[in-house]
Amino acid sequence: MKDLLKFLPVLAMASSLTLADEYLGNLSANPHDPSSIANPHGAGNPYDPNSVTNPYGEYGSPYSPNSANNPHSTNAPKLYDSQGNYRGRLSNNPYDPDSVSNPHGRYGNPYSPDSINNPYGAGNPYDPDSPTNPYGQGLQIYGE
Repeated sequence: MKDLLKFLPVLAMASSLTLADEYLGNLSANPHDPSSIANPHGAGNPYDPNSVTNPYGEYGSPYSPNSANNPHSTNAPKLYDSQGNYRGRLSNNPYDPDSVSNPHGRYGNPYSPDSINNPYGAGNPYDPDSPTNPYGQGLQIYGE
């Protein structure tokens, strides 16, 4: 019972973090998956206000600090695989340490096993979690 009581605050904190984030779709090359941002009739709809493909929306505007398309973004959407592992931020900011566009960072370096830019790591086209797999589910995108 004591061990359970020690674990409850950790569980409460983890659940509050995930409840605050908004699901925006999946970073995936699958054009048939309704959750994929590659599907213009699904999560990739450029008219959806929460889509990362909407150039006027909070997550797709080149001027919003929460956007994946702002090269100076400070709070870009986060990426998670199907096991809940953090995979960086979907951002065009090459200076953000967590950005998938930072060639020297953990999630953008083409030699890092955690990078979606590494075809032998997280970017493996045969992995169902990989955004480059045209038949997979890709990575989940969450905005704050």
